[in-house]
Amino acid sequence: MLEIDRRTTLAGGLGAALLGTLPLAAQPGGAVAAPPPPIGPEERRSRLAKAQARLQALGFGALIVEPGASLDYLTGVQWRRSERLTAAVIPAIGAPIVVTPFFERPSVAESLKVPAEIRVWQEHEDPFALVADFLRDRRAAAALIALEESVRFFAADGLRHHLPAVRLVSGNPVVRPLRMVKSPAELALMQHAATITAAALRQTHREVGLGMSNGEIGERFERNVRALGGGSPWSLVLIDEAAALPHGTGRPQQVRRGSMVLMDCGCDVGGYQADISRTFVWDADPAREQRRVWEQVRRGQDIAMNAAKLGVPAGSVDDAVRRAYQRWGYGPGYRLPGLSHRTGHGIGMEGHEPVNLVRGETTRLAPGMCFSNEPGLYLPGKFGVRLEDCFYMTAGGPEWFTVPPPSIDRPFA
Repeated sequence: MLEIDRRTTLAGGLGAALLGTLPLAAQPGGAVAAPPPPIGPEERRSRLAKAQARLQALGFGALIVEPGASLDYLTGVQWRRSERLTAAVIPAIGAPIVVTPFFERPSVAESLKVPAEIRVWQEHEDPFALVADFLRDRRAAAALIALEESVRFFAADGLRHHLPAVRLVSGNPVVRPLRMVKSPAELALMQHAATITAAALRQTHREVGLGMSNGEIGERFERNVRALGGGSPWSLVLIDEAAALPHGTGRPQQVRRGSMVLMDCGCDVGGYQADISRTFVWDADPAREQRRVWEQVRRGQDIAMNAAKLGVPAGSVDDAVRRAYQRWGYGPGYRLPGLSHRTGHGIGMEGHEPVNLVRGETTRLAPGMCFSNEPGLYLPGKFGVRLEDCFYMTAGGPEWFTVPPPSIDRPFA
């Protein structure tokens, strides 16, 4: 049975949901209990109301959102980007619209989860005329129009063609504060994704064999995730010298006795992500240097966790880890051997989302925020170690989604 750290509270102050009462543990035989319920209509309506309240408070007339995680978050619409515009226009007051090609309407409507009119355009028509007309109707054309941060240039340019005097601003002050703070329902889905990922990693570790390639290991992990009910599995497996390159190499890699194997993997449950890394030595006692570096990374995780206090700037967590690593002879800063990337990233509907645990980030930690904790150490030409577990902030401080392993001898305990 998979052992997970069951918490008695879930993002204190955000709700009374208890992780301890949710069916998150793996069951005998490798099965995982049913996932938590998906995000419901009441929560989706609440998100939209909060977004509109922020638009009003900021004096913005509307928010424009293209397909991606933010469109899903605010409307439920799950769609892909192409050269044809599909976008939501959310006014400060009143119901939003979704603009999409006529022939795509039935498909787009399938996932729409909030009250909204779908307005269509034909292939020979300009979709930005629809957007401009809607803004004029809502008397928002003269106000500031916010663009969600991933909206492409062609959308802004197309809108300016019809509204030359339009004033476009960043939608970050509207969207980021909402998406950064997860609700109990979101946290439960993230916990379930983490539980599945951890179970699949443990099973894959048992299956690693002599001569196996990094690609074969990744394929086994992804198969194990699907068997446990996880969606969209992904894997990055790095062996020996390749593990010193945080995002890997195209060079062939094979497991040897005593190899250092780094697995950075995850999956999706209900639109929410998990991201876990484990590093282990295959079929041999770890060498002295392998053990030392592994233990330092594990200590780095604890340093980051201890620094993640409510109200502190997110960048101070990264600072605390780098101070310790420099004392131990790494760096300084991002230099190698050492930690060449940020200590952690935000996580939720996307594997990487704002904000990051990185030098200079001034956003202050608050209940409901979720981050990875992955202060890896990389020794070029030798190996790298990355241990990564995600955590969420509560009223009492940070709590793990998955508990880090106790030692290099028990890398999946």
